[in-house]
Amino acid sequence: MRKFDFIIIGGGPAGSVFAANLNPDYSACMIYSDMPKPCGGLLSEDAQDYFAKRNITLPKEILADLQISRVDTIDIEQNLSRVYKRTYLNIDRIRFDEWLRGFVPEKTVKIKGIATKITESSDGFSVTYFCNGINGTVCGKYIIGADGGNSIVRKTFFPEIKIRRYISIQQFFKVNPDVPGYACIFDEKSTECCAWIIKKGENMIFGGAFEPKDCRKNFEQLKLRIEAYGIHLGEPIKTEACMLTRPKYTGQIFSGNEKVFLLGEAAGFVSPSSFEGISRAMYSGEYAAKAFDSDNSQKTYKKSTAWLRFKIMLKLMKSPFMYRPLLRKAVMLSGITAVKK
Repeated sequence: MRKFDFIIIGGGPAGSVFAANLNPDYSACMIYSDMPKPCGGLLSEDAQDYFAKRNITLPKEILADLQISRVDTIDIEQNLSRVYKRTYLNIDRIRFDEWLRGFVPEKTVKIKGIATKITESSDGFSVTYFCNGINGTVCGKYIIGADGGNSIVRKTFFPEIKIRRYISIQQFFKVNPDVPGYACIFDEKSTECCAWIIKKGENMIFGGAFEPKDCRKNFEQLKLRIEAYGIHLGEPIKTEACMLTRPKYTGQIFSGNEKVFLLGEAAGFVSPSSFEGISRAMYSGEYAAKAFDSDNSQKTYKKSTAWLRFKIMLKLMKSPFMYRPLLRKAVMLSGITAVKK
């Protein structure tokens, strides 16, 4: 049985950036699944800034479409729509994750599989994983939970630290030129969160975040409601789903303990207003890796991510103006920050 200093669960932005920034004197094993994550696949300004500050150029191969400069915001129930300026990069999420894993050092052992069980003993941790029909086990001194909204690491070691969870469901359709290239849709009859339409090359994605109970029913209901609104999607090509986290207050963000570290969405570093998590995943991954150069790694990690918590607190203050119908109506009717047609 192989033993490592670190076992990294998850190979998305958080896990890859952690491995890339870890002191090369350490040994590490990354267990990850390459299943696509159902998300909009947009790089926010914060994510773009992360690369710009590190002089990293994004390869054109990861771009899925042209840069997005506007979002059509639609309130189905209140029959309102506005256009707002946005500066997102539209990416292919699978290629983006693969590109980030390219920064992981060759000495890091990569296992394409799913972690199924983590146990702690006096001399460290053992992780059981499933890969190509076979169960395997690796051991390590530290566990790095970079495994997203349905984190086995968080559920195993910190089940008492609750966080709001939703199901992200999205479907792919052939592009319809009459459908907005990027739209944010609100409909309190279907979800307390939001839905999105994003053009991806020859396809477009319609998806949303839903409470777990009756999530598929509510997803299909919302499709019917936007059809009545005049947005015609056609027949779906494929369907994807996964779990998302969304902090209700900053106390639901949890970085772990002395031996178990939570990164990115597993920690709760997600915008409660937009669900944006890529930038926060990368920053938390880098800060966690560099924290191990200090005498108290968890304390250093928590201190270095304080500004991420502060930004999430600001997003929590913004959220009511997006998700409470009366406040949203007032904002949309006011035309504040909207683009004049």
